[in-house]
Amino acid sequence: METQNSDVMEAVNASGESTLEKAKARALAEFDQLMNVSLNIAVTGNTGSGKSSFINALRGLSDDDEAAAPTGVTETTVEVTKYEHPGMQNVKIWDLPGIGTPNFKANKYLKEVKFDTYDFFIILSSERFRENDIMLAKEIKKKKKNFYFVRSKIDNDISSEQKKKGFDEQKVLSKIREDCKNNLKEMGNPNIFLISSFELEKYDFEKLRNTLEADLPSHKRSALLQAWPVCSAESLEQKIKFFKGIIWVASLASAGIAVIPVPGLSVACDAAIVFSFFIRCYYAFGLDDGSLTRLSEKVNISLTEYVAKSKIASAIREKTMSRIQVSSTLAWLASAEYVMSLVPIAGSVAAAGLSFSTTMYILREGLNELAEMAREIRKVAGLDVVCDNS
Repeated sequence: METQNSDVMEAVNASGESTLEKAKARALAEFDQLMNVSLNIAVTGNTGSGKSSFINALRGLSDDDEAAAPTGVTETTVEVTKYEHPGMQNVKIWDLPGIGTPNFKANKYLKEVKFDTYDFFIILSSERFRENDIMLAKEIKKKKKNFYFVRSKIDNDISSEQKKKGFDEQKVLSKIREDCKNNLKEMGNPNIFLISSFELEKYDFEKLRNTLEADLPSHKRSALLQAWPVCSAESLEQKIKFFKGIIWVASLASAGIAVIPVPGLSVACDAAIVFSFFIRCYYAFGLDDGSLTRLSEKVNISLTEYVAKSKIASAIREKTMSRIQVSSTLAWLASAEYVMSLVPIAGSVAAAGLSFSTTMYILREGLNELAEMAREIRKVAGLDVVCDNS
């Protein structure tokens, strides 16, 4: 981070507009990649495997939400269906029909579902993995893409076993894992992830994310981290750390705009960057209505009232940043930038430096506000809490 900050200061203190504009262009490109790099996740499994509930969980939705993937005991996926993440349109989750269904025969499956579209495949099963699952995994492996076996509905298994004498949860989980591995001997010794789409904080949901992140190309990891639902205090802190780390990029991306002497131009562009940054934090931290409703139902506590305490969260819900745009800080910034931008080169660079510093301050303060609110909500919900030691 020290190297990044020195690069920022070098750009801001540069003695010419061209250096500043080049630095701004690089920052804009990096910010755009961090915010908008595409990630396409394929989820497949047979009828009753829990695909739709898993997809809804990844999107922070309950099964009965209006935008949720339809669930049912019969085959609800008859064609490839795309679901966008509610707050991150660059992340798409694709619901693929189970291999071997009438319209998707095994020998033509990968071609018909457009194999090259996806970054990786999740093969879901609520019981044993079948011959078709293995066949699909082998074909994916041949084409050099990653696949992951996910055993779903673990909460149902645990609930059923709890009624028996001598119940031991760890023994039950070990038995399920070994049973899955025995059915997948042909695949060597693959990882099996045991998950519940309704209890994300339990079992292997976080382990699955860590594995996916490790396997993804570096430029795709930020998309996964931002989109993956908060399922532990540690995962929330990872997200917070990520956004703290890119504040300098967003700030520098806005800094060069002041070289053009047009009143209000820099502030308008600053606000657009600020707004997109905060919206991404809002969804990544699970502060959106869908995520909060899902969590409220789980812990039987109303949590939406806590969002109203934050001006930034309220502005996002109302889809306006007017409260931030008309703040005294930005109003002062607009006039100061305009005056300095009238002075050739030196004035423009000074105005850019002012824009950079002010934007960084606003982003830091706003991020801290949203982070503290997310921590408070987890605490009220009775979930684990990790203190910020940074």
